[in-house]
Amino acid sequence: MFKALKTSKISKARIGKITTSRGEIKTPFFMPDATRAAVKYLDSSDLKKLNIPAAVVNTFHLYLQPGSKLIKKAGGINSFMNFDRPLLSDSGGFQVFSLVHNNKSMGKIRDDGVEFKSPLDGSKHLFTPAKSIQIQFELGTDMIVVFDDCPPNDFDEKTIIASVDRTIRWARECKMVYEKELKKLKKLETRPLLFGVIQGGAFKDLRKKCAEALMKIGFDGYGFGARPVDEKGKFLDEILKYTADLIPKDKIRFGLGIGTPEDIIRCVRMGWDMFDCVIPTREGRHGRLFFQKSNFQFLISNFQAKPKSKIQKNFYEAVNITNAKFSNDFSSINASSKIEELRSCSKAYLHHLFKAKEPLGQRLATLNNLEFYMELMDRVRGDIQRGVF
Repeated sequence: MFKALKTSKISKARIGKITTSRGEIKTPFFMPDATRAAVKYLDSSDLKKLNIPAAVVNTFHLYLQPGSKLIKKAGGINSFMNFDRPLLSDSGGFQVFSLVHNNKSMGKIRDDGVEFKSPLDGSKHLFTPAKSIQIQFELGTDMIVVFDDCPPNDFDEKTIIASVDRTIRWARECKMVYEKELKKLKKLETRPLLFGVIQGGAFKDLRKKCAEALMKIGFDGYGFGARPVDEKGKFLDEILKYTADLIPKDKIRFGLGIGTPEDIIRCVRMGWDMFDCVIPTREGRHGRLFFQKSNFQFLISNFQAKPKSKIQKNFYEAVNITNAKFSNDFSSINASSKIEELRSCSKAYLHHLFKAKEPLGQRLATLNNLEFYMELMDRVRGDIQRGVF
């Protein structure tokens, strides 16, 4: 299902390919979040124009609305959202972090699962490892993730230990249910890839404990669990490197939630293969646009771990289109874009759309940012192939 094709001689960066029932994905790659079966403000034709290789949908949110059984009745999530490329379903584990760990009134973590209070109507739901896997099979995604306990990195060691132990138990249960669900499939080639998630906070010994236990269970790939930054926003460079090295070379390395351009570059050089994040779409909706500042190839080839501000100045720039200076800027949003709207519409027009709160502005900004990310990953793969990354 995964084949590493080439590893750089100057870093641990590598290119490879993932084979799914809906086609091959070249690694390393980035997936936008289509949490509720949609990348906000875009449709399936936009995603094809952007050449999005895959996207991420959320198990928990789709379970709440419109329901996984309805999606199964529609022929699966790909048919439901009219997207014919691979999809990965997040397990709902991150909602443990965002809804429960950060807000005790929204639920309770139990040994057998998590009690959630629906953010839609306040109704209570019990999410278990078995339920998460069963829902993901109903969705019919090409890549699925085990249900894990995802705590903030600043929790004390005792709490992180409990989280790791719970994640391992849940992963074992997920694998058992996964194998039962496989027997129901009509064609074995439709088997979704299964990812384990390595938790352990900033503790190397706990990351190792979790990784080794998950590898004994056996998965197609392994993800970095919890946020890639500490409570102060500092990038967890050392622990990310350490965790990547724990994962066998013949397995996929998934950097969950890693999404700034500079952090993706750092992680590719560590050997991580795939990424997803809300950053390009969320930032676009708030009027923040990404542009390459100079030639990607040269700058990535000479990329060094520098303070974030310096990386941004040398590597790319992010501009706030709502800034008054753009009100009279009649240059194209992106003159070199492959998307006609970005070439023909001006920055002044986009500035106006945001000021007027017209949804078209958010759509154009989202298109711009995702095109930037797709071009970035294309250049990264090319530089690895040429041996200069």
